[in-house]
Amino acid sequence: MSAVTGTPRPTLAPTARGGLLGSAHDSLVVAKRNLLRMMRIPEVVIFGLFQPIMFVVLFSYVFGGSVNIGGSFSASDYREFLMAGIFAQTVTFATAGAGAGIADDMHKGLIDRFRSLPMSRGAVLTGRTLADLVQTAMTVVVLAVVGVLVGWRIHHGVPKMFAAFGLLLLLGYAFSWIGALIGLSVRTPEAATSGGLIWLFPVTFVSNAFVSPEGMTPWLRHVAEWNPFSATVQACRKLFGNPGVVPSDAWPMVHPVWASLIWSVVIIAVFRTLAVRKYRSATA
Repeated sequence: MSAVTGTPRPTLAPTARGGLLGSAHDSLVVAKRNLLRMMRIPEVVIFGLFQPIMFVVLFSYVFGGSVNIGGSFSASDYREFLMAGIFAQTVTFATAGAGAGIADDMHKGLIDRFRSLPMSRGAVLTGRTLADLVQTAMTVVVLAVVGVLVGWRIHHGVPKMFAAFGLLLLLGYAFSWIGALIGLSVRTPEAATSGGLIWLFPVTFVSNAFVSPEGMTPWLRHVAEWNPFSATVQACRKLFGNPGVVPSDAWPMVHPVWASLIWSVVIIAVFRTLAVRKYRSATA
Protein backbone atom coordinates (compact mmCIF):
# COMPACT_ATOMS: atom_id res chain seq x y z
CA MET A 1 0.00 0.00 0.00
CA SER A 2 1.58 3.25 -1.09
CA ALA A 3 1.48 6.37 1.05
CA VAL A 4 -0.13 9.40 -0.40
CA THR A 5 1.99 12.49 -0.05
CA GLY A 6 0.36 15.85 -0.46
CA THR A 7 1.85 19.17 -1.36
CA PRO A 8 3.01 20.91 1.81
CA ARG A 9 1.06 24.01 2.64
CA PRO A 10 3.04 27.24 2.52
CA THR A 11 3.71 28.91 5.83
CA LEU A 12 1.75 32.10 6.02
CA ALA A 13 3.41 35.18 7.46
CA PRO A 14 1.50 36.77 10.33
CA THR A 15 -0.63 39.66 9.29
CA ALA A 16 -1.43 42.68 11.38
CA ARG A 17 -4.89 43.95 12.16
CA GLY A 18 -5.89 46.56 9.68
CA GLY A 19 -7.02 50.11 10.27
CA LEU A 20 -6.61 52.62 13.05
CA LEU A 21 -8.45 50.48 15.59
CA GLY A 22 -6.08 47.58 15.05
CA SER A 23 -3.05 49.83 15.33
CA ALA A 24 -4.43 51.48 18.48
CA HIS A 25 -5.10 48.07 20.04
CA ASP A 26 -1.56 46.90 19.29
CA SER A 27 -0.11 50.14 20.67
CA LEU A 28 -2.01 49.75 23.94
CA VAL A 29 -0.82 46.15 24.29
CA VAL A 30 2.79 47.25 23.88
CA ALA A 31 2.22 50.14 26.29
CA LYS A 32 0.82 47.74 28.89
CA ARG A 33 3.86 45.52 28.48
CA ASN A 34 6.20 48.44 29.10
CA LEU A 35 4.20 49.68 32.10
CA LEU A 36 4.30 46.23 33.69
CA ARG A 37 8.04 46.18 33.12
CA MET A 38 8.39 49.56 34.84
CA MET A 39 6.36 48.33 37.83
CA ARG A 40 8.69 45.37 38.22
CA ILE A 41 11.71 47.70 38.30
CA PRO A 42 10.47 50.49 40.63
CA GLU A 43 13.97 51.82 41.27
CA VAL A 44 14.02 53.21 37.72
CA VAL A 45 10.95 55.36 38.50
CA ILE A 46 12.25 56.34 41.95
CA PHE A 47 15.67 57.41 40.70
CA GLY A 48 13.99 59.30 37.87
CA LEU A 49 12.29 61.49 40.50
CA PHE A 50 15.51 62.52 42.22
CA GLN A 51 16.88 64.77 39.47
CA PRO A 52 13.87 67.13 39.13
CA ILE A 53 13.47 67.30 42.92
CA MET A 54 17.14 68.23 43.25
CA PHE A 55 16.73 70.93 40.60
CA VAL A 56 13.76 72.41 42.48
CA VAL A 57 15.58 72.48 45.81
CA LEU A 58 18.90 73.75 44.44
CA PHE A 59 17.46 76.45 42.19
CA SER A 60 14.94 77.56 44.84
CA TYR A 61 17.33 77.92 47.73
CA VAL A 62 20.67 78.55 46.00
CA PHE A 63 19.61 80.93 43.20
CA GLY A 64 16.29 82.12 44.61
CA GLY A 65 16.44 85.79 45.46
CA SER A 66 19.54 86.32 43.30
CA VAL A 67 17.87 86.25 39.88
CA ASN A 68 16.05 89.24 38.48
CA ILE A 69 12.62 88.38 37.05
CA GLY A 70 10.98 91.56 35.88
CA GLY A 71 12.42 93.71 38.67
CA SER A 72 11.55 91.35 41.54
CA PHE A 73 14.27 89.68 43.59
CA SER A 74 11.87 87.94 45.94
CA ALA A 75 12.82 84.31 46.64
CA SER A 76 9.15 83.32 46.75
CA ASP A 77 8.51 84.96 43.38
CA TYR A 78 11.45 83.13 41.87
CA ARG A 79 10.16 79.78 43.13
CA GLU A 80 6.86 80.37 41.36
CA PHE A 81 8.73 81.58 38.28
CA LEU A 82 10.95 78.49 38.42
CA MET A 83 8.37 75.71 38.61
CA ALA A 84 7.07 76.03 35.04
CA GLY A 85 10.63 75.67 33.77
CA ILE A 86 11.32 72.67 36.02
CA PHE A 87 8.09 70.99 34.89
CA ALA A 88 9.02 71.50 31.23
CA GLN A 89 12.60 70.35 31.79
CA THR A 90 11.38 67.19 33.53
CA VAL A 91 9.02 66.13 30.74
CA THR A 92 11.65 66.76 28.07
CA PHE A 93 14.46 65.00 29.92
CA ALA A 94 12.32 61.86 29.78
CA THR A 95 13.44 61.78 26.13
CA ALA A 96 16.71 60.14 27.15
CA GLY A 97 14.86 57.33 28.91
CA ALA A 98 12.65 56.70 25.89
CA GLY A 99 15.65 56.50 23.58
CA ALA A 100 17.59 54.23 25.94
CA GLY A 101 14.61 51.89 26.33
CA ILE A 102 14.14 51.47 22.59
CA ALA A 103 17.88 51.03 22.06
CA ASP A 104 17.88 48.35 24.78
CA ASP A 105 15.02 46.50 23.11
CA MET A 106 16.89 46.63 19.80
CA HIS A 107 20.12 45.47 21.44
CA LYS A 108 18.44 42.49 23.14
CA GLY A 109 16.61 41.40 20.00
CA LEU A 110 13.15 42.10 21.40
CA ILE A 111 12.23 44.08 18.31
CA ASP A 112 12.90 40.99 16.18
CA ARG A 113 10.38 39.09 18.29
CA PHE A 114 7.78 41.78 17.73
CA ARG A 115 8.36 41.44 13.99
CA SER A 116 7.16 37.84 14.13
CA LEU A 117 3.83 38.86 15.64
CA PRO A 118 0.74 39.94 13.68
CA MET A 119 0.89 43.56 14.82
CA SER A 120 1.25 47.02 13.40
CA ARG A 121 4.85 48.09 12.87
CA GLY A 122 4.28 51.56 14.30
CA ALA A 123 2.61 50.12 17.41
CA VAL A 124 5.96 49.12 18.91
CA LEU A 125 7.14 52.72 19.03
CA THR A 126 3.74 54.22 19.86
CA GLY A 127 3.27 51.81 22.75
CA ARG A 128 6.70 52.65 24.12
CA THR A 129 6.11 56.41 23.95
CA LEU A 130 2.68 56.07 25.58
CA ALA A 131 4.20 54.10 28.48
CA ASP A 132 6.86 56.78 28.89
CA LEU A 133 4.09 59.39 28.91
CA VAL A 134 2.39 57.64 31.83
CA GLN A 135 5.67 57.53 33.76
CA THR A 136 6.25 61.21 33.00
CA ALA A 137 2.77 62.08 34.28
CA MET A 138 3.51 60.31 37.57
CA THR A 139 6.75 62.27 37.89
CA VAL A 140 4.96 65.57 37.25
CA VAL A 141 2.42 64.81 40.00
CA VAL A 142 5.19 64.17 42.54
CA LEU A 143 7.04 67.26 41.36
CA ALA A 144 3.91 69.39 41.79
CA VAL A 145 3.70 68.27 45.42
CA VAL A 146 7.35 69.23 45.95
CA GLY A 147 6.68 72.59 44.30
CA VAL A 148 3.81 73.29 46.70
CA LEU A 149 6.10 72.45 49.62
CA VAL A 150 8.71 75.02 48.51
CA GLY A 151 6.12 77.74 47.92
CA TRP A 152 4.75 77.32 44.39
CA ARG A 153 1.08 78.20 43.96
CA ILE A 154 -1.48 78.45 41.13
CA HIS A 155 -3.59 81.61 40.85
CA HIS A 156 -5.92 81.09 37.87
CA GLY A 157 -7.98 78.11 38.94
CA VAL A 158 -7.95 74.35 38.50
CA PRO A 159 -9.17 74.17 34.85
CA LYS A 160 -6.25 76.32 33.64
CA MET A 161 -3.89 74.29 35.82
CA PHE A 162 -4.96 71.09 34.06
CA ALA A 163 -4.62 72.84 30.69
CA ALA A 164 -1.03 73.74 31.59
CA PHE A 165 -0.23 70.19 32.62
CA GLY A 166 -1.81 68.98 29.37
CA LEU A 167 0.56 71.19 27.38
CA LEU A 168 3.50 69.88 29.39
CA LEU A 169 2.61 66.25 28.76
CA LEU A 170 2.01 66.95 25.07
CA LEU A 171 5.48 68.51 24.84
CA GLY A 172 6.97 65.52 26.68
CA TYR A 173 5.20 63.12 24.30
CA ALA A 174 6.49 65.09 21.30
CA PHE A 175 10.07 64.98 22.57
CA SER A 176 9.78 61.25 23.30
CA TRP A 177 9.52 60.70 19.53
CA ILE A 178 12.84 62.48 19.15
CA GLY A 179 14.19 60.05 21.74
CA ALA A 180 12.70 57.13 19.81
CA LEU A 181 14.51 58.23 16.66
CA ILE A 182 17.78 58.55 18.58
CA GLY A 183 17.29 55.11 20.15
CA LEU A 184 16.81 53.56 16.72
CA SER A 185 19.85 55.33 15.31
CA VAL A 186 22.49 54.18 17.82
CA ARG A 187 23.86 50.78 18.74
CA THR A 188 23.76 50.74 22.55
CA PRO A 189 21.49 52.08 25.33
CA GLU A 190 24.45 54.03 26.75
CA ALA A 191 24.86 55.89 23.46
CA ALA A 192 21.11 56.58 23.39
CA THR A 193 21.23 58.07 26.89
CA SER A 194 24.16 60.34 26.02
CA GLY A 195 22.69 61.31 22.66
CA GLY A 196 19.33 62.00 24.26
CA LEU A 197 20.77 64.42 26.83
CA ILE A 198 23.46 66.37 24.98
CA TRP A 199 21.11 68.37 22.78
CA LEU A 200 18.59 68.91 25.60
CA PHE A 201 20.89 71.13 27.66
CA PRO A 202 21.05 74.00 25.13
CA VAL A 203 17.33 73.59 24.41
CA THR A 204 16.37 73.92 28.08
CA PHE A 205 18.93 76.52 29.16
CA VAL A 206 18.73 78.81 26.10
CA SER A 207 15.15 79.54 27.04
CA ASN A 208 13.02 81.39 29.56
CA ALA A 209 12.98 78.46 31.99
CA PHE A 210 15.42 79.70 34.62
CA VAL A 211 16.12 83.34 33.70
CA SER A 212 14.33 86.02 31.73
CA PRO A 213 15.51 86.32 28.09
CA GLU A 214 15.58 90.10 28.58
CA GLY A 215 19.15 89.91 29.82
CA MET A 216 20.42 87.87 26.85
CA THR A 217 22.19 89.28 23.82
CA PRO A 218 19.70 90.15 21.02
CA TRP A 219 20.40 87.13 18.80
CA LEU A 220 20.32 84.71 21.76
CA ARG A 221 17.12 86.25 23.04
CA HIS A 222 15.57 85.73 19.60
CA VAL A 223 16.55 82.04 19.71
CA ALA A 224 15.16 81.68 23.23
CA GLU A 225 11.84 83.29 22.34
CA TRP A 226 11.30 81.01 19.33
CA ASN A 227 12.40 77.91 21.23
CA PRO A 228 9.48 75.40 21.43
CA PHE A 229 10.49 74.76 25.03
CA SER A 230 10.12 78.47 25.86
CA ALA A 231 6.61 78.58 24.37
CA THR A 232 5.42 75.83 26.70
CA VAL A 233 7.09 77.43 29.73
CA GLN A 234 5.51 80.80 28.89
CA ALA A 235 2.10 79.16 28.38
CA CYS A 236 2.32 77.37 31.74
CA ARG A 237 3.28 80.54 33.61
CA LYS A 238 0.36 82.32 32.00
CA LEU A 239 -2.10 79.52 32.85
CA PHE A 240 -0.74 79.03 36.37
CA GLY A 241 -0.73 82.78 37.00
CA ASN A 242 2.92 82.71 38.03
CA PRO A 243 5.28 85.70 37.73
CA GLY A 244 7.78 86.06 34.93
CA VAL A 245 5.53 86.37 31.85
CA VAL A 246 7.75 89.06 30.31
CA PRO A 247 6.16 91.06 27.43
CA SER A 248 7.73 90.37 24.05
CA ASP A 249 7.02 91.06 20.39
CA ALA A 250 7.84 87.49 19.34
CA TRP A 251 4.70 85.63 18.25
CA PRO A 252 5.33 82.53 20.43
CA MET A 253 5.61 84.75 23.51
CA VAL A 254 2.49 86.74 22.63
CA HIS A 255 0.42 83.58 21.92
CA PRO A 256 2.24 80.94 24.00
CA VAL A 257 -0.64 78.46 24.31
CA TRP A 258 -1.17 78.27 20.56
CA ALA A 259 2.58 78.25 19.95
CA SER A 260 3.05 75.37 22.38
CA LEU A 261 0.27 73.35 20.73
CA ILE A 262 1.57 73.99 17.21
CA TRP A 263 5.19 73.19 18.09
CA SER A 264 4.24 69.94 19.82
CA VAL A 265 1.99 68.75 16.99
CA VAL A 266 4.63 69.57 14.38
CA ILE A 267 7.35 67.75 16.34
CA ILE A 268 5.12 64.67 16.73
CA ALA A 269 4.20 64.64 13.02
CA VAL A 270 7.80 65.00 11.85
CA PHE A 271 9.65 62.76 14.27
CA ARG A 272 7.01 60.03 14.43
CA THR A 273 7.21 59.75 10.66
CA LEU A 274 11.02 59.61 10.76
CA ALA A 275 11.09 57.15 13.67
CA VAL A 276 8.60 54.72 12.09
CA ARG A 277 10.51 54.89 8.80
CA LYS A 278 13.78 54.23 10.64
CA TYR A 279 12.16 51.33 12.51
CA ARG A 280 10.93 49.74 9.30
CA SER A 281 14.33 50.05 7.62
CA ALA A 282 16.12 48.73 10.73
CA THR A 283 13.90 45.66 10.93
CA ALA A 284 13.54 44.99 7.21
